[in-house]
Amino acid sequence: MENPLCAPDEPGFRLIETFGYLPAVGVLRRQMHLTRMARSAIAFGIPFDVAGAGRLLDGLSGEAALRGRLTLAADGALDLSIAEMPAKADHWRFVIAAARLNSNDVFLQHKTTRRTLYDKARAALPQGVDEYIFLNERGEICEGTITNIVVTAPDGTRLTPPLSAGCLPGVYRQGLLEAGLVREAILTPLDLMAAAGICLTNSLRGEIPAIWASDGGQSGQFA
Repeated sequence: MENPLCAPDEPGFRLIETFGYLPAVGVLRRQMHLTRMARSAIAFGIPFDVAGAGRLLDGLSGEAALRGRLTLAADGALDLSIAEMPAKADHWRFVIAAARLNSNDVFLQHKTTRRTLYDKARAALPQGVDEYIFLNERGEICEGTITNIVVTAPDGTRLTPPLSAGCLPGVYRQGLLEAGLVREAILTPLDLMAAAGICLTNSLRGEIPAIWASDGGQSGQFA
């Protein structure tokens, strides 16, 4: 039976891993990134040369921190590009997007070039806003355009939406879960209003303290 996740009619379709490189440290969370790419390659029926990907990562060097982007094409071709590491942010301001995600969309569980909705959202960010956070069709919090979200409840418990809400299994998010530093829970905007703290996470930037730039309603106009 044909793999239902294959997208042969999408020119340039790729799996993506974005990561940080630090001198004397190497690729941050390297094995977790390779494992996630391997898992997605199996789901999409894409050949993945794990050893070849490792050799590409081994070739990174230098005295500057870097942003790396490893991609895997449908035919198994690997590519690695690098750029300057983005500047560290003291905090990000976010709003909730009017557009909703479909929690049943299996593509949300894989990091790929199928990013039209997210790219359009980032291009439409209001002035002074750094990120959109999406809800699903049930009004549950999912994720940002390039981040997962962690909410600190009033009792100090740190919570992040489950994959079933419709979000990417982010590598940094996974590390927090495996370390027992956060747990999964269904979250809504009411939890944002009551939160003792909010942060946005991804593997490249780590944890970014976040502020909901809203009066308590959905202020994001992107739809």
